[in-house]
Amino acid sequence: MALLQDLIQQIDDPALRERILQETNKLLKQKKFGLVFEEHLPECTPLYDVPIRVGSKVALKTGYVSDIYTVINIDGDEVQCDRRETHEQKIFKLDELVTMAEFGEPIYPTLKQIDAVENAPDSGLWHTLIEADNYHALQLLEYLYAEKVDCIYIDPPYNTGAKDWKYNNDYVDSSDAYRHSKWLSMMEKRLKIAKKLLNPKNSVLIVTIDEKEYLHLGCLLEELFPEARIQMISSVISPRGAMRKDMFTRVEEYIYYVFIGASAIVPFGPDMLQFTDYEKVDIKVWAQMIRTSANGPRTKRPNLFYPVYFFKDTGKYAGVGDPLPVDMPRDEAPVPDGCFAVFPIRRDGLEVSWALQTETFKMKIEKGYIKFGRWNPGDTNRAMAHLQTGTMNRIEKGEIQILGRDEEGTVILGETSKPKRPSSLWNMPSHDAGSKGKNILTAMLPYTDFAYPKSLYAVKDTIKFVVGNRPDAIIVDFFAGSGTTLHAVNLMNAEDGGHRRCIMITNNEVSADDVKNLSQQGLHPGDEGWENHGIARYITWPRTVCSIEGHDVNGTPLKGDYIGSDISMAEGFHANAAFFKLCFLDKTSVALGRQFRELLPVLWMKGGAIGRCPVLKNDELQEMLILPQNKMAVLIDEIYYSEFDAELSQHPEIQTVFIVTDSETAYRSMIRTYDGKECYQLYRDYLDNFRINTGR
Repeated sequence: MALLQDLIQQIDDPALRERILQETNKLLKQKKFGLVFEEHLPECTPLYDVPIRVGSKVALKTGYVSDIYTVINIDGDEVQCDRRETHEQKIFKLDELVTMAEFGEPIYPTLKQIDAVENAPDSGLWHTLIEADNYHALQLLEYLYAEKVDCIYIDPPYNTGAKDWKYNNDYVDSSDAYRHSKWLSMMEKRLKIAKKLLNPKNSVLIVTIDEKEYLHLGCLLEELFPEARIQMISSVISPRGAMRKDMFTRVEEYIYYVFIGASAIVPFGPDMLQFTDYEKVDIKVWAQMIRTSANGPRTKRPNLFYPVYFFKDTGKYAGVGDPLPVDMPRDEAPVPDGCFAVFPIRRDGLEVSWALQTETFKMKIEKGYIKFGRWNPGDTNRAMAHLQTGTMNRIEKGEIQILGRDEEGTVILGETSKPKRPSSLWNMPSHDAGSKGKNILTAMLPYTDFAYPKSLYAVKDTIKFVVGNRPDAIIVDFFAGSGTTLHAVNLMNAEDGGHRRCIMITNNEVSADDVKNLSQQGLHPGDEGWENHGIARYITWPRTVCSIEGHDVNGTPLKGDYIGSDISMAEGFHANAAFFKLCFLDKTSVALGRQFRELLPVLWMKGGAIGRCPVLKNDELQEMLILPQNKMAVLIDEIYYSEFDAELSQHPEIQTVFIVTDSETAYRSMIRTYDGKECYQLYRDYLDNFRINTGR
């Protein structure tokens, strides 16, 4: 193909040359000139909460999800089915079957709230965890947040050949000749929707991977994001390494950054190759408190000659006195009981002056901007230094970080205004997946043997490079696993006061070992005892609750501080999170407005997930819902538009408006004065989205 393009450039006729180039460019977009992989049977998802009816597609709970039957007749608890592949008819028990959804079918998803944790009742910020097959959840997110997401971070299955992921409910092992194409097929479907979520003007997709699929993933990303800038990072995650028989020991994994639009990295400190990180090492910005210049003598600046008091028994700061009159000897100055006074005296005995007036000194003491030298018992002097105005301004701008405070309240500084641009090779002790990943998880969930959780600090750093300067960013992780991403976002918000919102998606898959044990107990997928051992309910959500509230699953406070900050793990986070399960609605019932209560969590998320998710206690609908705490409102009966409009005028904080009407004309008329608000027509907006996006 490259040779063909070179030959085309030799065509003299510019019009003909351009026309042929256009046609060859079309060919380039076809799969045979890009990444080639096999197509597979459509992915199928069991829908355990969807009732089985005549005409439903079903599969055996204990069989292959791709072995699909169509329900012909239901007689009590017996179901007559027609097998799709052979048209063989069989009869099963109702509780042996589960309704199936196939890739490309029209679905009408909603969210059923399972639980919530609220540790910041005064905050409108809510994170969300969605238990679902991530493909269908991504379809819902496309309706909710198309082109609004700032960062997607995913840690997909690495396709190692071990039991780390399933395709159509089957583990894909290393002997499967098509395991690479199955993996690519799975990833392509999800990345296509993920691209629709990302803000085309400024956003980043981040994908972690190891050596099994990094080449295929790189080609796939190049194909799906031709307009983006893509870079691969090598990150050491296990200094001890993972053995590879007859090969090199693997210590690293890879991180693809896909930069879209104007997105760029935000350097925030280390170059990622320092081998030590988050060390509390003071930078050289402290200035002496004693003035030694020509204007230094006491007689020239008498208002700067005053005593600073320290306790005799500890040497710690006790206070500051008033300036002494020029003619008053310093040994006549009053000294509080139990204290000694320090004056600005040069080594040769000359009385000079301090660099700060007393009020400025007090202000800097309060902020921790005065630093004291070493003191030994019996000493009657302590050296002092202070931060100058320029340094203070750089701290306020975030150009110099406050890493913590010493025992006397003095700030400990690090990371200057010109942080090193990070390299593409990371070797940070805090990125160790064992000590900073596994250990953190098991401290909260002692029962877990979850394999290979990410280092909390590795995920935080990875995301911080692209949203560190975006305090209101929306971050999505649709391979949430143990829930490290939300934990990292909360830590980032706690450190810089941000309000970043995280949306996590994970299935509720049960581990291979648990499958065997639960099956022996007579449990099956869909049973409560089975589902409670799935990753979403057994790992992801408990970790979310524990990290936010600052304790383990038994209620014992967590120990230690987060690295690089003075944030105690036991304090938890000033944050809230809601846990939902993705469910599916009947299209006809939605169109008739019969499932508004079930759709309300979806509307809440579309309105920004502000405040606690509202709940309707019964199916009896009101004429309208005015929810200022959620900054949203819903007109359910358009006859009451005038009253609805009057209510909205009393609540300018409401930013999202839903109008239930079948008339496009009426809808346009009703929203004509709502400039600056996000307006949606129900149920047409919802139904059209999923109907139009069918069969991608």
